[in-house]
Amino acid sequence: MELHADPRRILPVTDPDGRELVLSCGAALFTLRTAIHALGFHPATTLMPSRADPDLLAVVRPLAERMPDQKVVRLARAIPHRRTNRRPFLSSVVPKPTLAALRHATELEHAWMPNLDAEQCRLLRDLTARARREQLSDPAFLAELGRWTGLGANVRDGVPSYALEGSPADESWLLDEFGETAGDPRPAPLVVAIGSLTDDRLDRLQAGQALQRVLLTATGAGLDASFISPPIMVREARAELRRILGCGVWPQVLLRLGYGSPLPWTPRRPLDDVLLDTLISA
Repeated sequence: MELHADPRRILPVTDPDGRELVLSCGAALFTLRTAIHALGFHPATTLMPSRADPDLLAVVRPLAERMPDQKVVRLARAIPHRRTNRRPFLSSVVPKPTLAALRHATELEHAWMPNLDAEQCRLLRDLTARARREQLSDPAFLAELGRWTGLGANVRDGVPSYALEGSPADESWLLDEFGETAGDPRPAPLVVAIGSLTDDRLDRLQAGQALQRVLLTATGAGLDASFISPPIMVREARAELRRILGCGVWPQVLLRLGYGSPLPWTPRRPLDDVLLDTLISA
């Protein structure tokens, strides 16, 4: 099986260089590897196999049957249950062993989850608020956002309106993602970053695989997840985010993790849109 990036799917305002497209493909690649492994095969994977075709991101060949690792089986079982939860989370604290498991999941896919202290979280909170205001002042961003969110229930692409129900309509959620605020010392959801040592196409692909392993690990632990996108999508904010994280790590994903309410399944594109039945070389 070959995995190809489809440049027609790039969002020109929020993802002009296709970084998030490659991340998404990396997440899909990890799902494919996990499913193959859970079925009892070894998913032999070659990343970026062609210099002539940079959109050919990976080739996966299921090899000789083997007993699947039970850890991988648990990840595979989590695939149909993973959701993006945009609603407020409960105040319950994520246990430290769970955080350690998420960090280990990141490292298994050759990415990094930096430790965030209280001062970094304060800086991230302010940066996120500023980046969000910049996005909301950009008519091109608002137009692109409107084309992909709040859609009808029968649409097979984008984010349907019912997936946004219960999400805060204003910017107050920004202050709740990064720990306690003045006069409100309640526990807050866990905020984590996934980063890479470089920002090239290969490391972005690896970070996408790490993202999916983290999300499936979190799902298996009963956690919900959603993306904190403004400081990643706004170019200047991402550069500042890199300075905040330190260690020379390139930030690829910023997540909040916590315990939320059950969510309905959201539609997916038809399989015929993404799977082409063609032969590849042995």
